Amino acid sequence: MIKGFYHSIDTFGAVDGRGLRYVLFLAGCKLGCIFCHNPDTWEQGHNTISVDDVIEDIKRYRRFYDASNGGLTVSGGEPLMQADFVAELFKRCRHEKIHTTLDTSGYASPDDLKKVLAYSDAVLFSIKAVNELKHKKLTGKKNDVILSNLCLAASVSTVTIRYVVIPGINNSHDDILALGSLINNLPSALSVELLPYHTLGRTKWDALEKDYLLHEVPAASEQDIEQVRLWLKEQNINVC
Repeated sequence: MIKGFYHSIDTFGAVDGRGLRYVLFLAGCKLGCIFCHNPDTWEQGHNTISVDDVIEDIKRYRRFYDASNGGLTVSGGEPLMQADFVAELFKRCRHEKIHTTLDTSGYASPDDLKKVLAYSDAVLFSIKAVNELKHKKLTGKKNDVILSNLCLAASVSTVTIRYVVIPGINNSHDDILALGSLINNLPSALSVELLPYHTLGRTKWDALEKDYLLHEVPAASEQDIEQVRLWLKEQNINVC
């Protein structure tokens, strides 16, 4: 029986897909985002959970998920590090008629992504920056595989791009023009969800004795978000 390494569970998530959701946060991530508010999810640790465990737990609250048009979201960490587990879980959910959403950075092999997309009803796809140099500065990795996987996901599933607006880092006019161009060249239309950078995760970095590199960066304001929204709408992109 396949088991997944997990970090935590939110049984009444309201911000990770449509409706109320059971959100399973898997453990392990190969990116090292310097703005991550959950660096404690980077290592896999020892907590494991089976597909049967998740399904039985979901059933305890399912009336709330069904009533709100919700379901299951698998987040992380990076879920695609455990693609076989997520694919098996989503397959069971399809049998049980439970709506599934994959929350991913896209940093994975195309084959692993395809395994999960086969049973995904929706995808939340996080783009950190379109510019490769900025992406590497923010995550420690290039974004060529990520952008290729975004195109793959958009060709087979309902995708919403998540974009964390980080003042002075990835919210210039050029950054948003590049994001808009990327989106407008995808095989299907999709929406963008703008997330404001915040500083709430700094205490976790301190607790883990990790160096937080964005001490001088302020939290994104409503004006920061509104400006990015305006620039995207000027490119005929739906911002949800």
